[in-house]
Amino acid sequence: MSETIRARIGFVSSGSRSSAHYSTFKAFIPGDVKMDFEGLNLYEKSLYEIRGKKESIVQNISDLVKDHRWDGLIVPGAPTELLNPGLLGDVQARLKIPVTTALNSCVAALRAFSVKNVLLMTPFDDTMNKMICDYLAKAQIEAMAPEPFRHHTEAMKLGPEEVYTLTKKAFDRAQGIEAIYFQGAVLDPLKVLEKIERELQTTVVASNPAMLWFILSKLGLSYKILGYGKLLEQWCRLPGGF
Repeated sequence: MSETIRARIGFVSSGSRSSAHYSTFKAFIPGDVKMDFEGLNLYEKSLYEIRGKKESIVQNISDLVKDHRWDGLIVPGAPTELLNPGLLGDVQARLKIPVTTALNSCVAALRAFSVKNVLLMTPFDDTMNKMICDYLAKAQIEAMAPEPFRHHTEAMKLGPEEVYTLTKKAFDRAQGIEAIYFQGAVLDPLKVLEKIERELQTTVVASNPAMLWFILSKLGLSYKILGYGKLLEQWCRLPGGF
């Protein structure tokens, strides 16, 4: 007998509906949760092509929700929100289901751990990293970003152990860091997330686990998912205000 589906979630990216890093995300989605991946194909070469497309994004998302009848919606990608200020609020105003973004979910997760100071690991350039740091500062979270990538596709070439080594070097150079925050899933830490937490004795918040945790929590669901860090294993309570 097939397992009852408890939640149908939309995952609407500004890029393609298929990406190599989605496979690691799919590995920890609970069996009773159906995740539909959709892409708006809003950029080809540069993430900055997404800038100023808020109305189109909101309308396309609204149409997809109507067609699929999702219970909750994830809008991934920090650049999508940063380059279209007010996007989350506009999508929430249009829809009657819970909605979250990468930045919103990760701030909630950092607050769940009472974190005020993070090492920010991303595949982005210095301009985008600064935008993320400014967003975090408004949430009273101080972030330090190490040397940026020239282009986000460079991070896609790194294997799990290379991601671990890169993170350890940055962590060892940092001071006063309470957690590591991975934003931008093409710099994929998921296969070494537990190793990072264990060997560096810290907390890791990564965007894909945080978005899953947030949207399912908003739907009143909770799980204990092993192998992907404290957030999913402990299934922290969603902080107030979210």
